[in-house]
Amino acid sequence: MSGNIFENQVLWTGLLGWFLAQMIKPFVEYLIRRRWNWGLWFSAGGNPSSHSALMTATTLAIGLYIGFNTPIFALAVAISMIVVYDAAGVRRQAGMQAARINRLFEEIFAGRPISEKRLKEVLGHTPRQVISGVLLGTLCAILMYVIWPPIQP
Repeated sequence: MSGNIFENQVLWTGLLGWFLAQMIKPFVEYLIRRRWNWGLWFSAGGNPSSHSALMTATTLAIGLYIGFNTPIFALAVAISMIVVYDAAGVRRQAGMQAARINRLFEEIFAGRPISEKRLKEVLGHTPRQVISGVLLGTLCAILMYVIWPPIQP
């Protein structure tokens, strides 16, 4: 077994999925809202979901490179399900609550400058954003497997 991290095909596949999702976000934002938001490169939320892309690419890469009948693939599927559910569910609700609290502060302090820091509202993802991330992760894993086939011992 090689100890070189640069030969870890599963790791690089997952990182590629995450990186591409983060890089795509400002362009998708521009297509939807006709405004550039370069801060999306470094933030959670947005389309596609980088959490979903990372986990899907990693999980599928484990299946392709190591095997779909392995315990590590089963564990990866379970963790991916938790992350995707969290991205679309819990984090989305937290973002909606932050938006409501921010509106409440604006109403309470109407007419006065507010020095309070606004809560971050873009924490979670819509189902469409999660599905986009899953599709991007799937595409990354398949392309990496084709471009960088398994290393034979």
